[in-house]
Amino acid sequence: MPITKVLIANRGEIACRVIRSCKKLGIKTVAVYSEADAKSLHVASADEAVAIGPAPAKQSYLVIDNILKAARDTGADAIHPGYGFLAENSDFATAVAGAGMVWIGPTPQTIDDMGDKERARQLAKDADVPVLTGSRRFEPGDVAGLEEAAQAVGFPLLVKAAAGGGGIGMRRVDGPGDVKTVVEATQALAEKAFGDGSVYLEKLIEKARHIEIQVFGFGDGRGVHMFERECSIQRRYQKVVEESRAPNLPLEMLSKMAESAVALVRQERYRGAGTIEFVVDAVTGKYYFLEMNTRIQVEHPVTEAITGLDLVGLQIKLAGGDALRDLTQDKITATGHAVELRIYAENPVKNFMPSPGPLKVFRLPPAGEGLRVDTGVREGDQISFHYDPMIAKMIAHGPSRLAAIDRMLKALDGTTIDGVATNIAFLKKLLSHPAFRAGDCWTGFIPAHAAELLQG
Repeated sequence: MPITKVLIANRGEIACRVIRSCKKLGIKTVAVYSEADAKSLHVASADEAVAIGPAPAKQSYLVIDNILKAARDTGADAIHPGYGFLAENSDFATAVAGAGMVWIGPTPQTIDDMGDKERARQLAKDADVPVLTGSRRFEPGDVAGLEEAAQAVGFPLLVKAAAGGGGIGMRRVDGPGDVKTVVEATQALAEKAFGDGSVYLEKLIEKARHIEIQVFGFGDGRGVHMFERECSIQRRYQKVVEESRAPNLPLEMLSKMAESAVALVRQERYRGAGTIEFVVDAVTGKYYFLEMNTRIQVEHPVTEAITGLDLVGLQIKLAGGDALRDLTQDKITATGHAVELRIYAENPVKNFMPSPGPLKVFRLPPAGEGLRVDTGVREGDQISFHYDPMIAKMIAHGPSRLAAIDRMLKALDGTTIDGVATNIAFLKKLLSHPAFRAGDCWTGFIPAHAAELLQG
């Protein structure tokens, strides 16, 4: 049965983004909101809106029963989770299906398989995807054989939460003396953040690039990719700049990486949009599987910019029963280059501390001419300390990488925000840095150039 009404189990810019695709498809939308978001843009944009609880996410956006009740009360026949919150929660996906609604995403089993990083590594191996040297899982209180496992992996290494994501629960260890302490600290953090304190060890690539492949599976063993995204410009494992295509990497290697990603999608009979993340050793040129995100990504607009595809629209169509037989690899092409930035209410010179407060002035350059702006706020809105402090995403598209970067710089010059501190000046310095413009992308770029990027 075709989908007629979608409830978006999220807030902010991603909720607004899903609403736009639904409107293009002629599908009614239902927003949910906490007390803090009663007057928000996503509420105003939807056809209907339902209050689901107090401002803290644990009492609203993370309460499955409240969201399902809102869906039932409004007659929604499908739920889109966006990203974050419950997007990769298999219990939520199961509950949606159990309530007789369509879950716009992969199966609960897939979410569980890929959410368990140790299990995901094994599945990647089964699909002949290169995987970094790693250890078994270590549960809280379990340190038997830890030192031997660390020596087998080799230093430096990362201690990683098995249920982790978004850069949370990852800690570096440079020598054997620190392994036990870091493991125990990461186990405690993982237990608090994910309700699962298990961790594993993984070899750390010193000079690394973070490349991800946008994939789409049809649930029947078919799969395609929409090229790669360069996500190496990070701070504390959080992405700052994303772009496509990736600069200064051989097309042959990128093609092999994409083939590896599609092989995993086909093996798992994956359904819908997903992202497979790889680390590339900038010294050897070899690539290795990191993890799979079973949801739409924050940075999906750069892929949409170069391919002309509506990834959210494709998610909804597939979930509604469209087999998408025309979406074949030979028909997916890339044009030009796209760059995405995330504008945050934060203070870079104070260790990027969040800066909640009112948007007294919020003026963005008009979209069009290769510029897209995704936001969930308006002038006068409040950036709340309860949620992620992202104000907007800017996506610039051009015939070349430098053309896209320069278009983005012009857009940042045309942006005025008052009432909160922002990272705009930092982003302008980053885009203008000679090494970045030359395509010298790696995960240590910001720490290596911090003095220049934060100057003034």
